[in-house]
Amino acid sequence: MDGFGRKTPQDIIASINELQRGRLKVFIGAVSGSGKTYHMLRDGQTLLDRGVDVVICAVSTMQRPESLKQLGSLERVPSIHWTAEDGSEQKDLDLDALIARNPEVVLVDSLAHRNRPGAGFATRLEDIRCLLEHGISVLTTVNVYELDGMNELARRLTPIETEETVPADTLELAQEVVLIDVTPETLLSRAAAGFVKEGERFGRGNLAVLRELALRLVANGVNDSLEKYREQAGMSGPSGVAERILVSSQYHWNGSYYVRRGQQIAKRLNGELLVVTFLRPHKELSKEAAAFKRSICRLVDKFGGQFEELPLGVKGSISDALVCYARKNNVSRIVLGHSRQTRWQELWRGSIVHDMLKKTRNIDIFVLADRAAHGEEWIVPARTASSNDEEPFRRLSPQEMERQIQSINQGRFKVYIGAAPGVGKTYTMLREGHDLASKGIHVVVGLLETHGREETGAQAEGLRAIPRKIVSYRGTQLTEMDTEAIVQCRPDVVLVDELAHTNVPGSKHRKRYEDVLELLAAGISVISTVNVQHLESLNDAVEQMTGVRVRETVPDTIMKLADEVQLIDITPQSLQQRMREGKIYAREKVDQALSHFFQIGNLIGLRELALRELADDVDERLESWEQASSLRGPWRRKEVVYAAVDSSLQAERIVRRGFRIAYRLKATWYVTHVLHEAAKRQGELESRLASIRQLTERLGGTFIVHTASGGRRVPEVMVEHAAELGATQMIIGQSRRTRWHEWRKGAIVKTLLRTGRHMDLLVVARGSWQGQE
Repeated sequence: MDGFGRKTPQDIIASINELQRGRLKVFIGAVSGSGKTYHMLRDGQTLLDRGVDVVICAVSTMQRPESLKQLGSLERVPSIHWTAEDGSEQKDLDLDALIARNPEVVLVDSLAHRNRPGAGFATRLEDIRCLLEHGISVLTTVNVYELDGMNELARRLTPIETEETVPADTLELAQEVVLIDVTPETLLSRAAAGFVKEGERFGRGNLAVLRELALRLVANGVNDSLEKYREQAGMSGPSGVAERILVSSQYHWNGSYYVRRGQQIAKRLNGELLVVTFLRPHKELSKEAAAFKRSICRLVDKFGGQFEELPLGVKGSISDALVCYARKNNVSRIVLGHSRQTRWQELWRGSIVHDMLKKTRNIDIFVLADRAAHGEEWIVPARTASSNDEEPFRRLSPQEMERQIQSINQGRFKVYIGAAPGVGKTYTMLREGHDLASKGIHVVVGLLETHGREETGAQAEGLRAIPRKIVSYRGTQLTEMDTEAIVQCRPDVVLVDELAHTNVPGSKHRKRYEDVLELLAAGISVISTVNVQHLESLNDAVEQMTGVRVRETVPDTIMKLADEVQLIDITPQSLQQRMREGKIYAREKVDQALSHFFQIGNLIGLRELALRELADDVDERLESWEQASSLRGPWRRKEVVYAAVDSSLQAERIVRRGFRIAYRLKATWYVTHVLHEAAKRQGELESRLASIRQLTERLGGTFIVHTASGGRRVPEVMVEHAAELGATQMIIGQSRRTRWHEWRKGAIVKTLLRTGRHMDLLVVARGSWQGQE
């Protein structure tokens, strides 16, 4: 309906009914013992402190000390106890008592619970619907495998068995869904202490699978809300978070191959698959084309993709139609095959890829190699190398021995990651510090930033803090973490806040994560915190999403070093509420923060980014444990990624993209810059190359500089060098040259498309959000 149109009586009644309904908040976790009940009770206490009328009913603390502490002064409405056929004691909600009591909020466990025979409603979900209709809000809990659809997948991948489930669309009823993330290591530790049964039953690998299911489920829900927000705000194009892969395929012999490769890319990048083909209107398909169509349709259906036929109009309209379709569907990457046209045919007839490159912004173009034309196999099977491939009887070299000893002596590393400041990372880190200290472990605070937050400051009480070191800088006395003092103190565990922090010039290390590496090398375990926007490889995605270039970053390799990475999740609405209450920044900064970085769209996007990034991390760890149940499946192509960069500001973006692709494909990767022989490596150019080299090596790649005899020889040198390295995929930035510049000095991308047909070529688009470089 038009926003300015008069509302109908039905619209008005529906709006009033919605105002009178209670709100639903669901805490979801991988398994029992994740901490869902603890966080639900903690939220209940917070609401009670604000003056909200809160009661609990049918809450099961399982006698876990942390959950018992959170009961506090919460009023309990007695539940109805009964014994199931298997002899277990069950609790049902006393609906009549709750409705008569009429609180504002009810806390209740186990959304998937089935009620006793003869109860008014068969399930707890129906009980909760009834409470919502009476204007009573509900906070409840559920495990990911208790949702239909997720239940079937969990059964296939793990030994989980449960009969109590809720419909797949149940979470759509909730105004808020919060993931309570916990690592398999923490669950196993809780199981050893007798608080979690599932840890013993499933083991680390199965717990990781269920954790990844929960992460991806919540990420998909967040993506839906992000798409809705962007649509309402009139925003178009890819968000910079989720990948949407569009494959252009025709009804001929290699059409199915394009679809398969598109699906491999989409699955590896956790993106959606869309496939289109072009047909001339009113023209019947030949028998051969009809057979190809059936094959492609079956494949797309099998992969869960979306297929559509588009009408082919006048000559040259394919590029327009593809770009238009991509923009309409928020596509982030278009996949199509290499052209077989000669240079003169391209000049005469035009080129689809060249035309698209002129018209796209924020959309990458991925051109598939025609490997069959070069006598190669379509799919190259490869087995991921593991430690088992090494000869077990071979004597270790002195260097290998030293590395093994260092690894044995090194402390454990755990990182709490969040979508933004204020989600509760530091608070949770301190809470874990107290838990460890209560077990007799020597814990100290190495560096803490409370930012004036009372809850965080209170949580730090009782933990010994190592005094900061005073550093003089330009006549000012500043403080930094005293790494030497911590090493001398020799604690078991040190808590270090804000991993991405840049130290004061003149400090021993430039970045705080380098201090952390020194502590780990000294055998001291470290628990730290970081926000997702500080990950180096996500720098461009964050800028595209928020318009803010984050300057302080952490190399992704540091995160890979962590033994555990755990997400602290919170909904954007709750985070904004915390901001308004002055629990994140000082009140004089609140309005500015809410109108800039803390806008609802930014927070939704950052939350999805954090969920997907951690889900990928879980999947990578599953594969390193050689689990066959990795959700994305093992990568079955041996890849070598070759990124070619110039000296512009776009080079860093290509390097980051190269890293992310190589990491997902488990590929070796290189970054190269080709100089003209006449170019002088002095001044600004030398500085730029040093910066690119530093970024490449920080992300684990190899940077190489080559020389070409002239500008037109640059693409030839790239192809020759890529061939020497056995590259299967080349990455290059979208050209910024004008037609006049291309005519005088040559068009690098166009030349690569002709001479590099034996490899995949990814052309990374310039973003409309970037400005001129």
